[in-house]
Amino acid sequence: MKEPATLSTMEELRVEIDALDRQLIALLAHRTRLVARAAEIKQVVGLPARIPERVEDVVAKVRARAAEAGVDDGLAERLWRDMIEHFIAQEEQVLGKGDGQ
Repeated sequence: MKEPATLSTMEELRVEIDALDRQLIALLAHRTRLVARAAEIKQVVGLPARIPERVEDVVAKVRARAAEAGVDDGLAERLWRDMIEHFIAQEEQVLGKGDGQ
């Protein structure tokens, strides 16, 4: 990755942003596979898709890391909560709701 200050044209910036977007998608795909595996393990050990304490732990860690990195921690929380909800729904497809629904 190039430092933003070294980029002098919009084309250079766009190339870097596109490259970063590819990396982010690759990381998201890896996280998706990890969550799929988590659903398999949860099914074996009898855990529900949604574990509220774990959700809050993940969000707290993300907020702290975002703040340390100079990223708006509120933005990070909103993005992660949306992502977490998506992945809980993905797990529920494997596990069922687990809450009587």
